[in-house]
Amino acid sequence: MIIRYALFEGEIHPGREAEFREFVRQRLVPLWTKFPGAEEIRVLDGMERDEGAPIYAMALAIRYPDMDTVNAALLSDVRSQSREVTGELLQLFTGKVHHHVFAANEYAPYYIA
Repeated sequence: MIIRYALFEGEIHPGREAEFREFVRQRLVPLWTKFPGAEEIRVLDGMERDEGAPIYAMALAIRYPDMDTVNAALLSDVRSQSREVTGELLQLFTGKVHHHVFAANEYAPYYIA
């Protein structure tokens, strides 16, 4: 399985945190759930970090079955729409967004019940 992360490195403008989160919930999550082949969408809101670590206001994690599916999603119309709406969101944010793709390995004996 493959997980593609969008990492929002930076800070939400002070006093606009609730607006930022609501914008994501109402405007972007409905688009992200339409990415072709996406199996799971997770929005992770930054809360705490180690001293000296970079600030990540948010991370988006989308799980896909394989890289072919990721590549097809990246070519979809939904991605274009998502990028346009994300541009609006960035008016509430100072920083940069970068993407990382990970191969996810799950080891059943190590799950915590």
